[in-house]
Amino acid sequence: MVAISSIFSIVIGVGLGALVTRSYGRDFLQGLNGLVSIGQTFPPVAVLALAVPVLGFGVKPTIVALFLYGLLPIVRNTISGLEAVSPAVREAAIGMGMSEQQALWRVEMPLSFPVIMAGIKTSVIINIGTATIGATIGAGGLGAPIITGLASDNPAFILQGSVIAALFAIVADRIMELLEHTFSVRA
Repeated sequence: MVAISSIFSIVIGVGLGALVTRSYGRDFLQGLNGLVSIGQTFPPVAVLALAVPVLGFGVKPTIVALFLYGLLPIVRNTISGLEAVSPAVREAAIGMGMSEQQALWRVEMPLSFPVIMAGIKTSVIINIGTATIGATIGAGGLGAPIITGLASDNPAFILQGSVIAALFAIVADRIMELLEHTFSVRA
């Protein structure tokens, strides 16, 4: 569930962030910031409760909730990273004959990659913790032992699910750090 929702959040979040930093998408910047901020204010349980009547119980509403929760840090960091690229660097890329899209992918994205990656890491770690709530609507996952432990007043089950989810978050963070280190532009 985390992998699927995170992939959608990354593709759509980075795409939207890049779109609103372009000359033809600037008019949508404030609206997009407001929309993703509103999406983040809803508690995950509320999103699940609203999604269940439409999507039913199980994995689908959980993926939708995780997707919505994962958008904010990715969109915000993509916008921040791309806007932090010096206008002189953009002008130099355009002056060398690159189109605006070529400058985005060949110059701006590599330079803003560490900031974008920080948003992706934050999003994935939030989603790992939030995914456990999906067990309340039958999505299973690492939240199942936590819910079972809460229902049966068994701290061992609660601890089992919590520790595994925490370890999963730590491993995911380390993997993303390795990816960031591997693909970062060296100055």
